[in-house]
Amino acid sequence: MTYTSSTVRVPDVAAVPRHIAIIMDGNGRWATQRRLPRVAGHSRGVDAVRAAVEACARSGVEYLTLFAFSSENWRRPNDEVSFLMRLFVTALEREIGKLHANGIRLRVVGDLSMFDKRIQDLIRRAETKTARNTRLTLTIAANYGGRWDIMQATRKLAEQSALAGEAVEVNEESFAEHLAMAYAPEPDLFIRTGGEQRISNFLLWQLAYTEFYFTDTFWPDFDAEALRHAIDSYAERERRFGRTSAQLEPQSQNVDSLPC
Repeated sequence: MTYTSSTVRVPDVAAVPRHIAIIMDGNGRWATQRRLPRVAGHSRGVDAVRAAVEACARSGVEYLTLFAFSSENWRRPNDEVSFLMRLFVTALEREIGKLHANGIRLRVVGDLSMFDKRIQDLIRRAETKTARNTRLTLTIAANYGGRWDIMQATRKLAEQSALAGEAVEVNEESFAEHLAMAYAPEPDLFIRTGGEQRISNFLLWQLAYTEFYFTDTFWPDFDAEALRHAIDSYAERERRFGRTSAQLEPQSQNVDSLPC
C-alpha cells in the first residue's frame, strides 16, 4: 500500500507520531570527548538504536526510520567506512532474531548495489524473515540520499512511460509510488541528535510537512527518556497543514493522550 503526500491529503494527527525519522548524529564526537577512537562511538550507537526501537514499539509508533549511512559518508576515512560496514554486518547477524521475535519488520532503503554481496544477502534474508511482522516497521537508510531517491523515482517513471509507449501522468501520487519508502506514511516527527540543525539530504520529499526536533544530545546518549522528550514536544505542536487554528479546535478534543 502506498500513502499520498500530505500536500494532497491531510493525514490523521495524534499525540504519538505514527512515523519517526532520525538522523543519528554525534557518535564520533561522543567518542572524541572521551578520548576514544571514533569507531567506539559507532559501536555504542548500536545500543542507542536498540533502545530507540524498543521505546518506539512500546509507545505505539508504527514506523521508525534511521539514517545509518548516507551516500556522502563514503567520503569518510577508509578505516572508519570499513568499520561501519563490519558493524552493519554484525548488527544484521545479531539483531535480526530479536527483531523478529518482537514482531518488528526490517526494511533497508538506499542504493544497495554499492555494498558487497555478503551485506546484500544479509539484508535480503533479514527483510524476508521479518516481512510478515506488523508491530513496528524499522527502516534503515543505508547509502541513501534524498536527491538519489528523487532521481531514481524519476527514472522509474520515465521507464514506465517507455514501456507503456506513451506518457504516464505525473502527479504527486504517481511520483511518490516510486520513492524508496512508498510503503510508509510521511514522517510526523524528524529528530536529529548531536546539535546540528539541518536535514543533510535525508528524505527530502517526505519531510515537507514533518515536525522537526533538534537536540544537542549525542546519539549514544539518546535513550528512551530522550525520545520521550521529543515525543512530548511533538504532542504540544499544532499541525495545521494549511488550515487555521480555529479549524483544528473540534479535532483537538479527540487527540489521543500519550501512553503512560
